[in-house]
Formats: sequence, structure tokens, C-alpha cells
Amino acid sequence: MANKIVIDPVTRLEGHLKVEVSVDLKGGSQQVIDAKVSGTLYRGFEKLLVGRHPLDSQHVTQRICGVCPVSHSLAAVMALDKAFGVGVPDNARIMRNLVLGSNYIQSHVLHFYHLTLPDFVKGPNMPPWQPSWATDRRFDAGATTTLVNNYLKALDIRRKAHEMGAIFGGRMPHPPTYLPGGFTEVPSSAQISKFKTYLSEIINFINTVYLPDIEKIAALYSDYYQIGTGPKNLLAYGVFDLDAAGKTRLLKRGMAMNGSPSIQPVDVSYISEHVKYSWYADGTDGLNPDAGVTTAQYPKTGAYSWLKAPRYLGNAVEVGPLARMWVNGDYRRGISALDRHRARAYETKKVATAMQTWVNQIVVGKPVFNQFSIPPVAEATGLTEAPRGALGHWVEINGGKLSRYQIITPTCWNASPRDKTGMLGPIEQALIGTPVENVNEPVEVMRVIHSFDPCLSCAVHVVSLNEGTQWVVSESCPL
Repeated sequence: MANKIVIDPVTRLEGHLKVEVSVDLKGGSQQVIDAKVSGTLYRGFEKLLVGRHPLDSQHVTQRICGVCPVSHSLAAVMALDKAFGVGVPDNARIMRNLVLGSNYIQSHVLHFYHLTLPDFVKGPNMPPWQPSWATDRRFDAGATTTLVNNYLKALDIRRKAHEMGAIFGGRMPHPPTYLPGGFTEVPSSAQISKFKTYLSEIINFINTVYLPDIEKIAALYSDYYQIGTGPKNLLAYGVFDLDAAGKTRLLKRGMAMNGSPSIQPVDVSYISEHVKYSWYADGTDGLNPDAGVTTAQYPKTGAYSWLKAPRYLGNAVEVGPLARMWVNGDYRRGISALDRHRARAYETKKVATAMQTWVNQIVVGKPVFNQFSIPPVAEATGLTEAPRGALGHWVEINGGKLSRYQIITPTCWNASPRDKTGMLGPIEQALIGTPVENVNEPVEVMRVIHSFDPCLSCAVHVVSLNEGTQWVVSESCPL
């Protein structure tokens, strides 16, 4: 008889996520045979923006997330750049990249050391390391001490990455400096020098601490190269424009189907959002986001998530660092829980190294902003990448006001529920087949989930305890 395990909330991620798995013997081993991933929060930012001034969008959408707000700001202003028909000076483009890059670094360091490492390392007998599970700890005492010490170093590095971003961004995590047509900050030689000092220390940490630590995990937990694969379809919108037209990027736009090395162009008209198993009105099923509607319907028979189910050509697709590095040709070792961690680490190095070049390209005294006018009617899309994956903002303006605003976040792609065909979302697919040694401490399930680095906004929610179901709640989960 299958054991049903509900982890609610999944800890050490941003926001509230509920995961329900069924575990049974299959092929002689105990493993996950079914999975449901539920977003337990209705945010409704698309509703909040309708009727507002277009220039509100880059500030309001940043509040979707306190970990990756810069990406929302950039997606918003990219859409408005197009809607207003305004170009961006090189200094502005570069500072947009530098602040976004700083946010990437702090997010990736946070994810590995503070959200993921406790899955693999038994830390000291104190918060935030305790309470914890004892299942499958493979590091000896010496290696454990080193990793715990690096956890503490990473706190300092993450703070410095925020401070580095604030040099041009004004403040972090919600920089007010992004706006259509450019950037509000006028760079100085002193700022450039200060930025370089921070970046040099951070790159040293990446090379001498972060990368060696991820390889320690890879060496000792190499079985996770075969765990947590998912649908193998990888989507990236591309990020970090290297020219004014946005035709060249540090990380390219593209789509890889079934783990193919052949990269296809992205056509956003192939995106559809499904809601059969989501708490939204059924009449909105299968719409492209440029015609998207956000109409809540709760309760709803059969539904189990506030996330819609985005699909590309009808396929569930994974987004994130692995997808970006795969599409770019920088990482193609495989698609698994462990590959996600390694791709994320090597992406951190790639972005930080590129930032050394970008900061030297700023020309003090050159423009940072182009004037624009707001058209009475316009439609546009802003596609970029948040640390966790592909992010899109679809904007419609009528009468000089926002009349439609649709957002597909990275975690909506990765943590989506089933669609109208019954196809599982990417994390749900990745969980199928995951071995579970101890159903009372399903750390393997947590490792697969955390490899995607899900991000959902925080909210209070309630659960109903059903007889015959095993619940693993926050009081007994590792924090």
C-alpha cells in the first residue's frame, strides 16, 4: 500500500509551497509514484495593475518577490521601452546588467548555502540547522565543519553582493533606478572603483569556496545525477543584453526539446496557460498570456494550486540556470537535481566574470536616459530571466493606463500543476521515481524540490489534516 506524504509548507524557499507525494515499492525499491505540487497563495498582481499609470509597473511588480525583484523591474521596463518606442543608452544598459548581475550572485549564493546545503550537511545543534533530519548524511566531521563555516562566509558575501548592487541601484532589494528609456543613476568614477572592489572579493569567493563546495556535493552524492530529471524540455528567454538592440546577450534565448543539443528559436505565441487544476475560471483555459485573464475561482472541483500551468507547444518545460546554461552551450552534463546545482554555480562565475568587463565599459559623463512619451494605446512584452528562470511581462495600454497585465514567473513554469491533458508539471515529473529511504524523513524529495529553487510569495495559509495521511509540517522539517 502506498504511503502518502504531504510536506506543507516546504521550508527553505521563498514563500509557501505544498508538495504531496505517494511512495510505494516499484522495481524492488521504495520510490515516488505520484506527485502534486501546490502553490497555496493567490497574489493577483495582474489585477492590482489594471487601471494604474504604466510607470507604476516597474515598482509594483518588484514587490512580487524580495529575492529577485530586479528581474521584475527589468521585465516591466523592457515591455515599456517597446510600448513607448524608446531606446536605452549604453550606460543605462550596462548599469541595468550590473544591478541585475549583483542580484543573481546574491540569489545563487543564498540558494546553495542557506536553502540547499542543510539538505546534505548535519549542522550544529542550534537554529537554523535544527530541527533536522538524520537520513543520508555522508560528510565526515571535518568536511561538515568546513561547509558550515562556508555557510557563514556566504552570509557575508550575500550582503556584499547586495551592497554592490546598491551602488548603482540606489538600494536593494528593490532598486528604484530602472525606468523606461534608461536608468536614473548617473555613474561616477568613485562608484565604478567601489563596484570593482566588491566584485573582486566576490569572484574570489566563487572560485575558491563556492565552486569547490558544489564539487564536494557532486562527488559524494553522484547518485543525484540520475534523480530528479523532469520533462527534459528547457526554455530560456535570454538575459544581459550586450548591445543596444538586444540582439546579442550573455545568455542566449532558445528552446531545447527532450534534452537535445539542438537549440530552437523561441516563439511566445506557442505559450498557453492552463487552469483545469488551478483555482481559476475554466473559461480562461489555454489562453496565450497576451490575451490572458486572471479570474479566481475558489473552491473548484479537482483544482489544487493557485499556479496556472504554462505550456510551450503543449509541453511542460523547465526554466532556470540549467536551462540557460544548456541553451547557451555552457553546461550539458545532464538534466538532474545535481546538474541544476552545478549549472547554477558555474553560471554564477560566468555572470560575475562578465561583470568585470561591463563595469569597465561605463563612460562617465555619457547619457543614462532617453526621453519618451506615453502612447494612448500600446501592447508589448518584456522577456528576461530571473535567477530562477524565464520571466515574462505582457502589457496592454489603453487611454494611457494599464488595461491588461499578465506575468508568468519562473516558478509558475517549474511548479505548475497538471494541465487539461493531465500532464504533470516539471517538478511533479522530476519527483516521479525519486527513491525514498525513510518515509518519515523524505529528504530525497526535498533535495529534488530545492534543486529548482522554487520562489513563491509569503502568505498565511491553513491546512486540513485528513485521516490516513502522513503530514510532515514545518515543526518537524529542517528549517
